[in-house]
Amino acid sequence: MTEMLQIYKGKIMKNTKIPGAFYQKFNVKKGLRDHNGKGVMAGLTNISKIEGFDKDGNQIPGVLEYRTYSVKDIVGNLRAQNRFGFEEVTYLILFGELPTQEELQVFSDILAAKRALPKIFVRDVILPSPSADVMNSMSRSILTLASYDDDPANISIEKVLDQSLYLIAQFPLLAIYAYHAYNYGKQGESLYIHYPDPKLTTAENILRLLRPDKSYTDVEAKVLDIALILHMEHGGGNNSTFTTHVVTSSGTDTYAAIAASLSSLKGPKHGGANIKASYMLDDIKKNVKNHDDDDEIAAYLDKILNKEVFDKKGLLYGIGHAIYTESDPRFEVFKMYLTDLAQEKGLEEEFRLYEKVEQLAPEAILRKHQTYKGISPNVDFYSGLVYKVLGIPEELYTPLFAIARIVGWSAHRMEELINMNKIIRPAYASVAESKAYIELDER
Repeated sequence: MTEMLQIYKGKIMKNTKIPGAFYQKFNVKKGLRDHNGKGVMAGLTNISKIEGFDKDGNQIPGVLEYRTYSVKDIVGNLRAQNRFGFEEVTYLILFGELPTQEELQVFSDILAAKRALPKIFVRDVILPSPSADVMNSMSRSILTLASYDDDPANISIEKVLDQSLYLIAQFPLLAIYAYHAYNYGKQGESLYIHYPDPKLTTAENILRLLRPDKSYTDVEAKVLDIALILHMEHGGGNNSTFTTHVVTSSGTDTYAAIAASLSSLKGPKHGGANIKASYMLDDIKKNVKNHDDDDEIAAYLDKILNKEVFDKKGLLYGIGHAIYTESDPRFEVFKMYLTDLAQEKGLEEEFRLYEKVEQLAPEAILRKHQTYKGISPNVDFYSGLVYKVLGIPEELYTPLFAIARIVGWSAHRMEELINMNKIIRPAYASVAESKAYIELDER
């Protein structure tokens, strides 16, 4: 069978590979990006704004706004008042306006009431099929939840909103229970299933559900809360959100659309990049003897880019972004919170190594690749370290991204349903030459 698969692979490669020159000939933008890396305009949105250039094409510090409000301002206010913000920002992204104190309380109560899986769901759906791939486990659970909905195919805005709120509330449970199932079923560890506390925020409940003793510090919970807010939404053009728009445009149900978006997010070029960045830094930490030697670190970064070490893909994970050039605003906020957390956990030395790589990696990329735009660390660079400091297992790094990003997916799904009435169907040019059919006995 292995030999036949190799033969079949050869046929596929021979008859499927398209010459690179054809993309220029037909003016096709690979990855829907132009030669400068800018995305092809495919739609409009008023949910968020991300910018790395001004109107004249000049590079600027990265801009990220949720419903016209700067994320930096939102996080700055939360930090100044020392309060949680996931529920408030979820309200803002879904409904387009900031809630009053009363509206926020009602909304938080609604999410808390929906944060309960159907009876025996964990026993019958999650526990029997443990997997190290928590994202796949979540996809299975999402599609199974559709069978508990009395009208899953209803795509009225009222129904989709209700389904969206339900899934936003359920995602932390689906992720963490799937991890516990894996830890118990595959790793031989003890099994514990805690119930969420309706009086706690989303971030607090995540740590409560995850840890055997349900304990956490206020600093830990607030750092996780900020991490969720920073990952919540990032425009309509990122791969998973674009998937939401594409699949929604076909008229499919909410569960299928969100499962498709989740499948997109798990890819290592998208939501899985944070764990790759974490692995890369672990590799650097292991192989660079003197963590204070800039030259030694830079030399090892060159080896990574030259495909000599690490995963031999030639990529520095967590460095660079398709839109942001001078800076990723999410990265800046993450680093500010991580400074406090690293001191609390006694991880200043590891944090300094991250800072060294942060400074040296863009220079290494510029040495290797001549590029017109600036290169700076993105949100994935420090998110892995944040989760590591919080004691989050690696299997949950990308699922935590999903727990946040489903808010944006939900808003974009409703935006697609409200504003568009056509299925998204881009054109593909055929470059195959027609052939006359050959009879079987003549081949």
